[in-house]
Amino acid sequence: MTDGRNQERTLVLLRHAKAEQSEEAPDTERPLSARGQADAAAAGAWLARHTLLPDVVLCSTARRTRQTWHGVALGITGSPPEGGPTGSSPVVRYEPAAYEARPEGLLELVRAVTPEAGTVLLVAHNPGISLLSALLDPERADPEGLRTTDLVVHRPTTPWAALAPGGAPITARHTARG
Repeated sequence: MTDGRNQERTLVLLRHAKAEQSEEAPDTERPLSARGQADAAAAGAWLARHTLLPDVVLCSTARRTRQTWHGVALGITGSPPEGGPTGSSPVVRYEPAAYEARPEGLLELVRAVTPEAGTVLLVAHNPGISLLSALLDPERADPEGLRTTDLVVHRPTTPWAALAPGGAPITARHTARG
């Protein structure tokens, strides 16, 4: 392992995939729709094609975000005939604080990541995830925010613990559709 000082860091922000609407279930228990499941797998395939395999995954505990991560993980590893690249399994942290988090709260979760992590995937909700992207790169952030299954790749210029507003330029973005 490296000590993280000279390592390139990548932060991938992912808004959860499309969820079912429900008036009976609590918001935290809304499952993904069929489209959301396909889009989550497509997001994983895109990450694999661009060799953005996470070392650490920070995921809200809401059902739709956990299901989004599960679909992304399946898309990353691929299945015949895709045969996508597989890497070592990431450390997955389910974070209750990521649900309804403000951008500063999400930033604190990222700052707490181990310095050795090269690529971090954060799966969360709007408006927090969109506002975090704008906080990290105000000039390149999409003013409309992240749509469902939008991926935004940021390249922090400091160690995780020192990540600050304006300190992670956007280098790529993608809307995954399955």
